[in-house]
Amino acid sequence: MGAFDVVVLGGGTAGTHVAAEVAQAGKSVALAEAGLVGGESPYLACLPSQSLLLSAARGESWADAVAQRDAVTGGRSDSAAARRLEQAGVTIIRGTAKVTAPGTVNDELTYADLVIATGSEPVAPPIEGMDGIPAWTTAQGLSSPDLPRRLIVLGGGPAGCELAQIYAAFGSRVTLVEAEERLLPGEPAFAGAILEAALRHAGVEINLGSAAAKAERTGDGLTLALTDGTRIDANRLLLATGRRPRLSGLGLDALGVTVEPGAALPITVTGQVASADGTAAADGHLWAAGDVTGTGHTHIARYQAGIIAANLTGGQREADYSALPRAVFTSPQVVTVGTCPEGAITGRAKLSGTALARASIGGPDSEHGCLELYADPGSGLLAGGAAVGSDAAAWMAEITLAIKARIPVMTLADTVHVFPARAEALEQALGAIQRQIERSVS
Repeated sequence: MGAFDVVVLGGGTAGTHVAAEVAQAGKSVALAEAGLVGGESPYLACLPSQSLLLSAARGESWADAVAQRDAVTGGRSDSAAARRLEQAGVTIIRGTAKVTAPGTVNDELTYADLVIATGSEPVAPPIEGMDGIPAWTTAQGLSSPDLPRRLIVLGGGPAGCELAQIYAAFGSRVTLVEAEERLLPGEPAFAGAILEAALRHAGVEINLGSAAAKAERTGDGLTLALTDGTRIDANRLLLATGRRPRLSGLGLDALGVTVEPGAALPITVTGQVASADGTAAADGHLWAAGDVTGTGHTHIARYQAGIIAANLTGGQREADYSALPRAVFTSPQVVTVGTCPEGAITGRAKLSGTALARASIGGPDSEHGCLELYADPGSGLLAGGAAVGSDAAAWMAEITLAIKARIPVMTLADTVHVFPARAEALEQALGAIQRQIERSVS
C-alpha cells in the first residue's frame, strides 16, 4: 500500500491531531481507523452528553433534545472529519491494522515511526446474567432515541453521574448504583457529596456501597440484585463502569512490547512508549497518546498528540502533567486539577447564596457548591484544587494556569476578580492559604 514517514493506529482525538499536524509539517502520514474518524468524543461521548445536558437545562422536550444532539454530532457521520484529514495530506485506511513486523503494518504498509492511539473500550463488570438483559454502553446511551421509563445507571463516576442527570431530567425514573461508598470515588469526598445531593434533588435514586451481583431478565426489562440484598427493577441497564485501553490485536509483541490485559502503555515525557527500565522502546520509534496511555480525557489526549507531533517534526518538547484538569459537566459542575499532596495547606470557600454575592442573586437556596485549593507544604506553591459549582470549568482554568506556571500564592491572592463573579471564591481560598503560610514563617 505504500511507505510512510508516520503511521497512526487509531483515528480518535489523539490520532487525528498527530496525523494532521505531522502531515501539515510535510511528512507522509497514514492513519488506520476501523470505526469513526474522530473517535467517540464528538459522536458518542463528550459532545452528545454536553448537548443533552444543555437541552435539559433549557427545559426542552426529549424529542427536541435528541434532534439537537444528532445535529451536533453530524448524525454520527465522520465524513467531515475524514475530509479535513485528507485535506491536511493524511492517507486514511479504513479497517483494522496490525504490526506484522518491525516497520511494517498489515504486511503492506511501512513506516519510520508508529503512533498508537487506538483509544479505549468499555468494561462490563462480571455480573451473573448480564448476557441476557437489555443493556447499554455509555455510547449507546448517548446515541439512542429511546427514553426508558425506568433506567439503572451502573457506575458513579463522571459518565455515570452525567447520564443519570440527563435521563432523570427528561423523565426517566433513574437509579444510580455505585459499589464504593460515595460518588466520584477518585475525587475529593466533598465533591461526591455535593453532587449526590444535587442528583437526589433532581429525582435520581442513589445506592452506594453495594455492588451489583446478579441480573435477571423480566417481561418488560430486568431486575438487578445488589450484594446487600436490594433488588431494582428497570426497563434498561446503562453500564458506566469504566473503560480499558484498546490494545489487543495490534501486534505490539512484534516490536518487543508486552502489555498486560487491561493495562495502559507506559510512555516517556516525550510521548514515546517506554520499556521496563523507563527508556524508549522500539529504538524510540514507537509513540502513544490518548486513552491507551491511561489518560481517559479528550483534552489530555489532544495535549499528548501535540507533544508527539512536535517531536516527530524536529522539535524537542516534553509533557508536564502537573496541572491536568478533570471535569464532570453535571449541574453543578465538578472540576479538579493537579493533586492534593500529603500534609497540604488547604484553603476552602463556600459557593452558597449566603457566602458568595454571585450566588445570592438567585436567592439563598439557589446554588450550592464548594472550593478547595491545595498548596504544597514545602514550596508553598499550589499543587491542586477541586471545585463544585456553576461554570466551574471556566473559572477554575485560572488555577490550572497557576499550577502550571508556578505562580506564588501571594500573587494569586492579590489578583482582583470582577464583582459579582464566582471566581471571588478563589480569593477567599487563596487568602486562607496565604494566612497559613504567613503564620508558619512568623
